[in-house]
Amino acid sequence: MSKIVWIIGASSGIGLELAKLFVQNGDKVIVTSRDAQNAKAFVGINVHKVSMDVSDIASTKEGVKKAWEFYGGIDLCFYNAGVYESMKMQEWNIEHFISMNNINYLGALRVITEVVPLFELQGHGRMVCNASISSYFGLPYGGGYSAPKAALLNLCESLQPELKAKNIELQVINHGFVKTRLTAKNSFEMPQLMESSEAAQKIFKGLQKPYRFEIRFPKFLTSVLYLLKVLPYSLSFALTKKAL
Repeated sequence: MSKIVWIIGASSGIGLELAKLFVQNGDKVIVTSRDAQNAKAFVGINVHKVSMDVSDIASTKEGVKKAWEFYGGIDLCFYNAGVYESMKMQEWNIEHFISMNNINYLGALRVITEVVPLFELQGHGRMVCNASISSYFGLPYGGGYSAPKAALLNLCESLQPELKAKNIELQVINHGFVKTRLTAKNSFEMPQLMESSEAAQKIFKGLQKPYRFEIRFPKFLTSVLYLLKVLPYSLSFALTKKAL
């Protein structure tokens, strides 16, 4: 049975590849970016397009309204919007911090706030937030990115029981390094770096399986980051210091 899928942050990378997979699966797909109507990436893909700026409350309200009205409902909303900057302390730029918090965390919160009441009226729904395994533990130079991702994970953990009681499934995707325009900014070696098409395949397959709160990959890297989370700080910091 086909689903109505809305992907927010679909102009490139994982979002775009995921949109293609859902279309190939026979699902009805809505894609969103800041300027979706003019995005060349969507040429040749049978999708509806909604432009929306998740950093703006009014734009988010209007975008959710338009997306919902296309088919009179949405089965799965996938939040994939994100920005990234890697900064050493001496390179800190407060505007980058504000932007990453505004898009990576508050943007998701703005969407959830608007979508959940509609899911309630509909009687069902699934909200999926693309986070990162960097949400497990803060790493050198990456705090501006991992902090809002950690906030997003924590928010989803707190909301899951409430939404589950309303027949709304909430899931998070915690993945490792994916080759995108964002990670292209990194000057360091990225272990287990994968193509966005491969990451999208893993997410797509994970979403077809019976519900589980977290979908995470790749196995080795997620295990290492999770280990940092559960080890005593003295050991975790001794390991992360090696990244300096």
